[in-house]
Amino acid sequence: MSIALPTTWEERLHDLGNIPASRIRTDPAPGTATIGDVTRLRDTERRLYELVDGTLVEKSMGWQESLLAGVLLQWLNNYLDLNRLGVATGADGMTRLFGDTVRGPDVAFVAWDRMPEGRIPTEAIPDLVPNFVIEVLSSSNTYAEMSRKRREYFHAGVELLWMVDHRTRTVAVFRSTQDFKVYSEEEVLDGGKVLPGWQVSISELFSRLDRKP
Repeated sequence: MSIALPTTWEERLHDLGNIPASRIRTDPAPGTATIGDVTRLRDTERRLYELVDGTLVEKSMGWQESLLAGVLLQWLNNYLDLNRLGVATGADGMTRLFGDTVRGPDVAFVAWDRMPEGRIPTEAIPDLVPNFVIEVLSSSNTYAEMSRKRREYFHAGVELLWMVDHRTRTVAVFRSTQDFKVYSEEEVLDGGKVLPGWQVSISELFSRLDRKP
């Protein structure tokens, strides 16, 4: 994250991770958007935007990415039905990580002890840092964009991050910005200390993309 705010369009694109300009909303003008704009546009236009440095960045997710995120969310909820450690949300579960930074992880888990008074928040965009997040990579996600997201998540207090890449059929598991391992289809993921006992077969996950009638 830059110390000095960008002053040109090129600088802003670079600061946001060299994402496609088509994902940046120009009304309200970049640098002037607020959390209220995120909720307003979600309610009126049914479009999801993340808020980064006062700039609305459209949430990018293709059909296959949505399918994988849905499967992971279903499996996570199945686990949480038996292990009542907290709750899970999908991509439209926007959360304010810090300052004016609003992100919507494709899948997120929040433990009860992170919720105000141990209750599910009623705000549209609560001040709530997930313990665990999953990002399913889309074609318009750049390396720099996801690196920035990763830094933001761990700076805010996220404990575990999975980045799922259906193009290579791998999952990168981060326990910090630098501590990570990339897992292939032959391996099984686990929730570690955050979600003890929860396991995900990578081959079973990606096999959902190969299903036929």
